[in-house]
Amino acid sequence: MSAAPVSSCLSLSFPCRRAAERRELRGVFTGIIEELGSVVGWSATRLAIRGETVAADARHGDSIAVNGVCLTVVAVDGGVFTADVMQETFDRSALSALHPDDPVNLERAATLATRLGGHLVQGHVDGVGTLVSRTPGDQWETVRFALPAGLDRYVVEKGSIAVDGISLTVTAVGPDYFEVGLIPTTLKLTTLGHKGVGDPVNLEVDVIAKYVEKLVARS
Repeated sequence: MSAAPVSSCLSLSFPCRRAAERRELRGVFTGIIEELGSVVGWSATRLAIRGETVAADARHGDSIAVNGVCLTVVAVDGGVFTADVMQETFDRSALSALHPDDPVNLERAATLATRLGGHLVQGHVDGVGTLVSRTPGDQWETVRFALPAGLDRYVVEKGSIAVDGISLTVTAVGPDYFEVGLIPTTLKLTTLGHKGVGDPVNLEVDVIAKYVEKLVARS
């Protein structure tokens, strides 16, 4: 006797597409910034962010990446959402350097219906880098960042890296630095258009490189 057909969302029929659009993939982002928000303020260990787009459908428990750091929404009030920030997050990221009115990159967690325009970003910061130099071009800028010790082995030319949550392609890499090329849209719509030499940035290397390293070490 043949088995009865099993209903699934693999075909993404209309009802399933609607469900997929709502179903958040916890802690998974694409590095495509949805909105340039701003810091409203701090309250004890909570960070309040204004972001009309990302807060429009945000609910308690949703994940939103703030400058590449995955934070969990605890409250929403109009266009402002609030998230708890642990000491571990302060220690491992540049969020502690933020002040009221500072711009921040915002991205909601991906859903099953999200297009992967950038690369898989977890919102787990691997280290804090520093902007070293900016070299303007005709239609773009070449920006160099200092790499924290130990991260250079995960960064390769033409590979992906998330800088303040932005999915970028590495154009050059050295033992203690890497470079990216920024198009006008990125400069206009993200924090990298506002950063100056010496400013800190959150860095997340490609998670695939870390998995490969661990698997090779075990072989």
